[in-house]
Amino acid sequence: MRILVVEDDRDAADAMARGLSEAGHVCVCAADGEAGLTEARGGGFDVLIVDRMLPRLDGVELVQTLRREGDATPTLFLSALGEIHDRVAGLKAGGDDYLVKPYGFAELIARVEALSRRRETGSVQTLLRVGDLEMDLIGRTVHRQGRAIDLQPREFQLLEYMMRHAGHSVTRTMLLEKVWAYHFDPQTNVIDVHVSRLRAKIDKGFDRPMLQTVRGAGYRLDA
Repeated sequence: MRILVVEDDRDAADAMARGLSEAGHVCVCAADGEAGLTEARGGGFDVLIVDRMLPRLDGVELVQTLRREGDATPTLFLSALGEIHDRVAGLKAGGDDYLVKPYGFAELIARVEALSRRRETGSVQTLLRVGDLEMDLIGRTVHRQGRAIDLQPREFQLLEYMMRHAGHSVTRTMLLEKVWAYHFDPQTNVIDVHVSRLRAKIDKGFDRPMLQTVRGAGYRLDA
């Protein structure tokens, strides 16, 4: 599984990431609520592990924001707050499970794997829509106003990421990390070239351009 851990205690986060990796999972860590929200919005996670008390954005607010945006990724809250009303508040905020610190790592793994199994038996989003643009994630097809748009694999990944973040500006750094898996800027115009090609394919011949350049910020896909 690909798991996001949002935990501001560096030692705790490192220990959790190490244990999850040893159990065969891929772990990404974020040290505060805002960073966690940005990572979660990038998609591709099977489970989120979120500490309740985080700097910059509280864990409860983080999960509530994701739920309002339609993100149903199974989420396990971790917290030193273990009273019944604390657990109820976390679950009502959109959490799927709640584990009180200190906890046994074997129990953490068991709960995470249970959440993943629960998701596999539920519904999975296979169709993305932004305005009159539609992407079928199973068939790997894209249509706008019923017209088929032929995309190369990287263009498809780029468009999928932008559709999942429709209405929001995405930066070069976000695209490099999430679409190209670069954790550094290779100082090339690879993003500009691909965005230009993608724009020509999804906007040319249509009345309304959807793929916009946001000066000084990056790009935005908008219906």
